[in-house]
Amino acid sequence: MQERPFDLLNKAIGQNVLIRLKNGLEIRGKVTSFDVHMNIVMDNAEELDGGNLKAKLGTILLRGGNILFISPV
Repeated sequence: MQERPFDLLNKAIGQNVLIRLKNGLEIRGKVTSFDVHMNIVMDNAEELDGGNLKAKLGTILLRGGNILFISPV
């Protein structure tokens, strides 16, 4: 049985992921929740620059329309 995108996001809750946004920013953190628009709430979020820590962001909400991809860390 093939998994659907929301099945994979459900599995990502409580896990660390890497998210790249349309503007090129990379955000790493733990997924705490998401909705049908793929808006994602993350805890312990960090902005990365070339894989290196640039800034600690804490708890954030990412708008689903700005997300290019989500990858497990």
